[in-house]
Amino acid sequence: MFEHFTVAMRHTAGSPKSGDAAYTVLSEQDFGNACAEITAWDGYEATPLVSLAGLAGKIGVDRIDYKHEGPRFGLGSFKALGGSYAALRVLQRELSRQSGQDVSLEEIRKGAHKQACAGITLVSATDGNHGRSLAWGCQRFGAPCRIYIHAEVSEGRAVAMRELGAEVIRITGDYDESVLLAKKEAEENGWFVVSDTSWEGYTEPPRDVMAGYCVMTREVCETLEQAPTHVFLQGGVGGLAASVAAALRQYYGAESPRVVIVEPELAACLFDSARNGKATNFAIQEETIMAGLSCGEPSGMAWEILAEEASDFLTIPDSIVAPAVRLLANAETGDPVVEAGESAVAGLAALIAACQAPDLAEQLGLGPKARVLLIGSEGVTDPAIFAAIMAGQNNV
Repeated sequence: MFEHFTVAMRHTAGSPKSGDAAYTVLSEQDFGNACAEITAWDGYEATPLVSLAGLAGKIGVDRIDYKHEGPRFGLGSFKALGGSYAALRVLQRELSRQSGQDVSLEEIRKGAHKQACAGITLVSATDGNHGRSLAWGCQRFGAPCRIYIHAEVSEGRAVAMRELGAEVIRITGDYDESVLLAKKEAEENGWFVVSDTSWEGYTEPPRDVMAGYCVMTREVCETLEQAPTHVFLQGGVGGLAASVAAALRQYYGAESPRVVIVEPELAACLFDSARNGKATNFAIQEETIMAGLSCGEPSGMAWEILAEEASDFLTIPDSIVAPAVRLLANAETGDPVVEAGESAVAGLAALIAACQAPDLAEQLGLGPKARVLLIGSEGVTDPAIFAAIMAGQNNV
């Protein structure tokens, strides 16, 4: 059953050190404000925390809990929590500046400033899910939206953003080049970038994006009766991982789980950052099947948290991604059916593969007492790719 998962993975230990980044980069108030707002949105509903007891028994751990973000606001991913909330906060700041008065999030949410919002254009680069969230938020709040995508973003994901009213601009380069173009054109036209990654002088929207993700983690913590011993978190620019790690630290304190970061071997900027002891860019030569994780430049804010919270960094080959998608969708281990996207299963694939390698499992502290939390970050966000995977293709 697990023959596809007997693969070589790179592992490097992090250097967690005592510090307060989990409380200062993202404060308890940041999380609290985001949770209060997002849970008031029409259509809010907690997403499922799925027990993969059958899989846990087969790979030799105590339990596996999989947070399935596919149903989130009908948008298919956890990104619905971040991009839309950050858009709302950008509009709040700009409307308050224009009017000289404090404008509340509730006023914007309820349409009191729709005419003014129509004159505020929000832009971002995306691999798909963040842009879809931003487009959805802009549609709700009445702001124009421009989304920049790179050459390898599927047309299905581009169509989904256009259907939400976004103008989609496709470039010939990679994700990092789309980020640069979005920044450049925003500066030239007086538009507002709503990015999920930070850089020098640009921190407020990425902080709001990460704060929005805390809704997901809080739902997990309020459902579990006991703290996990491990959490496997997919990389990308690091925003998801940093938000979850910080929220778990704030909730569980000293009982917070061991944080294991998982990245594609084709886009391992956080792995290289851990090896170098500082945020490090990774030159992407080939796109990974995990489109949402194809990022070469880590978010500086996210790295501040991960440098203190992450114990381990793993890279995985693309070859184990499609088998992990099929394992969930076909309920191969007798667990509930979960239809997941390619980026959602990074942690799952890494966990299974690690348990096939006794030395690595021992290094990670995996065994019969391990209780592992996985973040299933997306559902089927591109039906054509999912269909190809389910038909047996491993490289889509």
